[in-house]
Amino acid sequence: MWDPASYLRYGDERSRPFHDLLARVAAERPRTVVDLGCGPGHLTTTLSARWPTARVVGLDSSPEMIAAATRADPAAGTGSHDGPADRSRVEFAVADARSWSPGPEVDVLVSNAVLQWVPGHQELLLHWARESNPGCWLAVQVPGNFDAASHRALRDVAEAPRWRHLVADLLRAAPVSDAAGYADLLTGANCAVDAWETTYVHLLPATSGDADHPVLTWMEGTALRPVRAALGGAGTGWDDFRAALNERLVEAYPVRHGQVQFPFHRVFFVARTGARQ
Repeated sequence: MWDPASYLRYGDERSRPFHDLLARVAAERPRTVVDLGCGPGHLTTTLSARWPTARVVGLDSSPEMIAAATRADPAAGTGSHDGPADRSRVEFAVADARSWSPGPEVDVLVSNAVLQWVPGHQELLLHWARESNPGCWLAVQVPGNFDAASHRALRDVAEAPRWRHLVADLLRAAPVSDAAGYADLLTGANCAVDAWETTYVHLLPATSGDADHPVLTWMEGTALRPVRAALGGAGTGWDDFRAALNERLVEAYPVRHGQVQFPFHRVFFVARTGARQ
């Protein structure tokens, strides 16, 4: 289960890669724009401001996330430099990326911080490229921080004898490619590709006396979700696992000047199908 509130705890930091990704999509008047893995829908609504004549569809495999998206006030749009967003013009539905295919009316497909959860997603990308209309824009961002101190600490704790048999298999060392790998994959599928990588240095508020390290609370919104589910949630072994990981993160990310520096590497690519010269 996904927790929309935990995911949005660092909403500004998580939103920035989405906007940086969309800035490289040059579609002018798309018919349908799909946000695949839309989460609680707060970013999906900005697409209605970017393309006011398009049908905008937000899809996510999590019923909890889609419930949060549909509960939001449809009259309360999220403003952007493109103009006001309007939730009333955005549709939300539960769908699994692994079985979804773009229809002939889809001109822009956005997948932001989703495909790292999908084993074998490279084949899925090729499927989308083949099934999309020529000229369709595929805009994708995935975290590329799986060798960061935060993930190394998570894997180290998961390998402890107490938890290894429960959670170690849930954690993958490198589930994504680099920008060059995705560029090679999609140019081979006759796409024109723009691929790049960026490291953001998030400055997370903290004090030395906080019980929970801010990187721990960040990870609870994403990477720790399957671990918590496997350990049964609060009141079980999860509490001890969480405390052990917190100790590692305190060492790896010290508090300085009331904040923690949290470098986060991300991989981006924008591909246009059938456009390679």
